Amino acid sequence: MANSMEYRTLGRTGLKVSALAFGCGDVGGLMVRGAPVERERAIARAVELGINYLDTAPSYGSGESEKNLGVVLRALRPPVIVGTKCRLSTADLADVPGALARSVENSLALLGRGRLDLFHLHNPIARVRSERRIGVADVLDQVVPALTKLQEQGKIRFFGVTALGETGALHRALASGAIDTAQVCLNLLSPTVAHVVPAGYPAQDFDQLAVLAREQGVGTIGIRVLAGGALSGETARHPIAIPAVDPIASGPDYATDAARARAFAPLVAEGYAASVVEAAFRFALSTDAMSTVLIGTSDLAQLEFAAAAAAKGPLPAPAIDRLRALWAELATTK
Repeated sequence: MANSMEYRTLGRTGLKVSALAFGCGDVGGLMVRGAPVERERAIARAVELGINYLDTAPSYGSGESEKNLGVVLRALRPPVIVGTKCRLSTADLADVPGALARSVENSLALLGRGRLDLFHLHNPIARVRSERRIGVADVLDQVVPALTKLQEQGKIRFFGVTALGETGALHRALASGAIDTAQVCLNLLSPTVAHVVPAGYPAQDFDQLAVLAREQGVGTIGIRVLAGGALSGETARHPIAIPAVDPIASGPDYATDAARARAFAPLVAEGYAASVVEAAFRFALSTDAMSTVLIGTSDLAQLEFAAAAAAKGPLPAPAIDRLRALWAELATTK
């Protein structure tokens, strides 16, 4: 049976990526805490469904994700695009080229690959450097030249950033023309990378960062499509999932996000989607400013659900109009 997966171009890289990508992170946890047979089965099924981008990072499970993914990649040898990351410590900033080179070599060894397709700086980016954030000047003046050198050496094909931090700094980084890809936060609770929301909306305003990315030829990878699971409206967690999730760019805590998720019930009641979770997947795919959307899974059933939701296609225009009204209500109720 032919798969129904849609493929999009990942910005200037020219890579054709599946609209859904497989996240190997800590939140869903399958590639960190799942049984070996389940991990292999999930990747095999993802490939069967047409998913061709796998995303990991050294920080996921303190290296377990990369190691476990490497085991599966060696066993299955699937025709996939693999991306990983590096989060620089304060000490690393004394030798950015060395730190990035070591991270790349370690990831290559764990993943069993000769070259990384995508490599993302995983630090939040700010106007000026602080203890928790890297400065945008550090990114453009130190990180980019070091990654360009690794690219020239054939260690990485393309590089980008995890686009979290201060909105203005992120716009500057993407407008520089030096960055190939960006992981951007897009979900029903935090829609601002692609949509305008009313003043007072209770989430970070990324000021249509994904639209800027598209204009600059930067490929976009959507993260937190379910707001870490909060868009289920439930606070109970899957046994394999990370027990507690800190929100990114949305509410002050997970419980608040889960409560706010109920504001999207009209999408279901009015027949636009069978559930809020289905609506969330389809919403993330509803903009051409998004190249691919990462799904983090705890089990195979969640993977099947996401693929089935994506196969229904983007939300129709009237549903997006309805969402604007729901966002306006959230902006007034907080």
